[in-house]
Amino acid sequence: MNPALLAAAFAVGVVLAVALFIVVATYNDVVALARRIDKAWANIAVALQQRHDQLPRLVDAVRGVMTFERDVLTQVAAARAAYSPTAPIPDQAATSAATTRAVRTLFATVERYPELKSASNVLALQAEIERLEAMIADRRELYNDQVYRYDARIGQVPAVFLASICGWQSRAFFDAEPGLSIPPAGLGGPSGESAAGAAGSDEAAAPTPPAVEGP
Repeated sequence: MNPALLAAAFAVGVVLAVALFIVVATYNDVVALARRIDKAWANIAVALQQRHDQLPRLVDAVRGVMTFERDVLTQVAAARAAYSPTAPIPDQAATSAATTRAVRTLFATVERYPELKSASNVLALQAEIERLEAMIADRRELYNDQVYRYDARIGQVPAVFLASICGWQSRAFFDAEPGLSIPPAGLGGPSGESAAGAAGSDEAAAPTPPAVEGP
């Protein structure tokens, strides 16, 4: 065969091999980013579900004393009822923010009832919900970071050319309203002791929502 044709064929083969390598590497990179998003979201979902499960216990613990605060309890109940683990992520983010607002209002109202501020079961439940609020905020930050990396990657060359073929679409952020990333403040006693400290061993016994294992 003509040496020039051999050289041309070799050059074409090298170009195709490099192109194939880039395509495979890009595909694997994007798939890995998508799986990290799924893992991060699963961790948020665990904390959201556990907070959802704790709210009725808190409402039941304060209902008998807060006889003139029905609107506050109704807000918490409405926020809890709006939660749906199968809803789109932006909807779940809005529901989560509404739940945080309702819980903050409830905690502020409890401050006006000394008998509740000193009740060990109320303090333990508050400490647990505060812990879950902080956990949701931390896991939301990780999730949004993974979404940012994924969205940026599929918008870059060469992934942008593969996006339509592979069905890659931008993912939704789990947004929070300004100021809601800070967990509700603890119920302070006369000495300023936080609810977490007052809860003592009750809080320590509360299970930590497990993080989803994966790559």
